[in-house]
Amino acid sequence: MTRHKVVICGVDTAKLPVLKNDEMRKLFVKMQGGELSAREELINGNLRLVLSVIQRFNNRGEYVDDLFQVGCIGLMKSIDNFDLSHNVRFSTYAVPMIIGEIRRYLRDNNPIRVSRSLRDIAYKALQVREKLISKTSREPTATEIAEEMGIPHSDIVFAMDAIQDPVSLFEPIYNDGGDPIYVMDQISDDKDKDESWVDHLSIKEGMLQLNEREKLILNKRFFQGKTQMEVADEIGISQAQVSRLEKSAITQLNKDMFE
Repeated sequence: MTRHKVVICGVDTAKLPVLKNDEMRKLFVKMQGGELSAREELINGNLRLVLSVIQRFNNRGEYVDDLFQVGCIGLMKSIDNFDLSHNVRFSTYAVPMIIGEIRRYLRDNNPIRVSRSLRDIAYKALQVREKLISKTSREPTATEIAEEMGIPHSDIVFAMDAIQDPVSLFEPIYNDGGDPIYVMDQISDDKDKDESWVDHLSIKEGMLQLNEREKLILNKRFFQGKTQMEVADEIGISQAQVSRLEKSAITQLNKDMFE
């Protein structure tokens, strides 16, 4: 199959090489032994990884060339700091670092101003986050970052929230092979309480047709205004399961009410 030619920063992306895991491991050993040409091969062999990451930021109105260059900086940092002893795939380690580099670039060019003190806390938290990822090969919690920095958990959360870019409510944030979970699924709603629609007889009758777990989920989600994560924690199942059961129950309600 012939790939379409797309040139970014003078690079023909159709001709970019792809390295296998065993090839990368050998190159890392050579690079860490002082062979500079191995580092160059690792960079060129992982440029497709940068391309796959910058596709997530296509709707930001930024030039693709700029994002690609920034992503390459994140790639080079990943290559220079990757630890073979952790026995994880390089892409697993590199993708968060590339994303982090691009997000920092977007924040620095964001017209919405955040106080210097908040930015300093957030940037230090991002550095600690990357250090913990390198150390543990997993995403650290806000509590772990706060403990590492020696500051209150609430300060970390507030600072990180302050520098976040706006996102669509319909942006998918998780998919376990079934229905995706969207940003809007994470948001609680204090307005949809009992008084707003529980008195409608059609909905009451429809609820009677649901099983006990579905009733419980809808009650907590739409009458108590809780998020899917909160519901999942309370009833002891995953958020993905809550999402699927919620959608199934709503579909059944719509069928009973309108068909």
